[in-house]
Amino acid sequence: MNPLAIELNETISEASAPVFMMLSKLGQELYMPKGIITQAAQAKEMAHKYNATLGIATSGGKPFYLPCIYDCIDTFQPEELFSYAPTKGVPELRSAWKEKLLRDNPTLAGKTLSLPIVTNALTHGLSIAADLFCSEGDFVVTPDKFWGNYRLVFSVRRGANISTFKTFAGIKFNIDGLLEKVEECGKLKGKVVLILNFPNNPAGYTPTAEEAAYLAEGLKKIADSGVKLVCITDDAYFGMFYGDCLRESIFSLLSGISPNILTVKLDAATKELFVWGFRVGFITFSAPAEANGGKLLQALEKKVEGLIRGTVSNCPLPSQSMVLRALKHPYLTEQISENVAILSRRAAKVKEIVAHPKYHDRFTAYPFNSGYFLCIKIEGADAEELRLYLLERYAIGVISASSTDIRIAFSSVEEEDLEDLFNTMYNAIGEVRAR
Repeated sequence: MNPLAIELNETISEASAPVFMMLSKLGQELYMPKGIITQAAQAKEMAHKYNATLGIATSGGKPFYLPCIYDCIDTFQPEELFSYAPTKGVPELRSAWKEKLLRDNPTLAGKTLSLPIVTNALTHGLSIAADLFCSEGDFVVTPDKFWGNYRLVFSVRRGANISTFKTFAGIKFNIDGLLEKVEECGKLKGKVVLILNFPNNPAGYTPTAEEAAYLAEGLKKIADSGVKLVCITDDAYFGMFYGDCLRESIFSLLSGISPNILTVKLDAATKELFVWGFRVGFITFSAPAEANGGKLLQALEKKVEGLIRGTVSNCPLPSQSMVLRALKHPYLTEQISENVAILSRRAAKVKEIVAHPKYHDRFTAYPFNSGYFLCIKIEGADAEELRLYLLERYAIGVISASSTDIRIAFSSVEEEDLEDLFNTMYNAIGEVRAR
């Protein structure tokens, strides 16, 4: 049991032994991680200079937004705002999002897909997938650089074993390590849940088209040997591509390639349309090869509907209406591109900065080509100690992702401030070493 859960249990037990005895097994195992949320909350209070913790994109201290959404907020009819939404989401929105998926992912042409079901953003979709496909003791495979919330969703709530592999092999994504881990877990259980999060949080990496094809081929080979694979694509940062990388979801490459591969796509308007607070996400299934796709997807859709009904009942109507309005707007693509261009310039500036040899005795950057973040490996100092020192001494907020790694959100730092941020970090590492 996690030490944080033990501490909470001791507090509850001391305060009221009867209440502690009332807790379920899950209730006893729950805790709030001291991860990104906690660190970001500290940064909000103290990072008055640069706050590079935020999982949003900002400019001038304000969140990015799309005029096609902001400008029409006061034009909605009452029935678009105040009624209940259907459990599976507004039908027109579901259809519009599927059309978007097909435009963004041309490899999906001709494949059998479900109609996307609306979720309360992507974390809710992860929870639904975990409830559907994870039993206690199942293996969930993910890179060792992964979003910490996966532990709560898959391990604490469902009792699954999170099994990791080294994310990078040199400057490349470690596909061979991934395939070896999937094969290893498959031999033990016969079934593996694989999370493919590209662009990766925290590393900001998406495989190249060649890497993605090699990965798909390797997974097909494992599945065709008899291992059942649930491939969940966490596409939270889809569309934020800046370098040499696959420009569609790997969901497309895995869909329908083996009878033993079920692909589950989780995505959201939250980051793709810069509406983080709207909490509008989607879960989409693709039928495996040789399956009766129509019947299978209809049944899975009913199960998801039951999960939503039994938890949140339905997702908010106002934000669904606003996202639908945006998807129908003639300038949507143009407005998204303008924001992505800003992020792309920041990413290019970061690449230029971290490539300079002067930094390499104190930190080196892991490969990154997409998303909101990059990770740097700290030399000769503890990452958490450095994070706190930067916060207290320089009012700079970053995330310590491990004992050696710092995650930096260039999405929330102005381009002209990036060099000062990394210079300050370089100096701070020297100061922490000297303490």
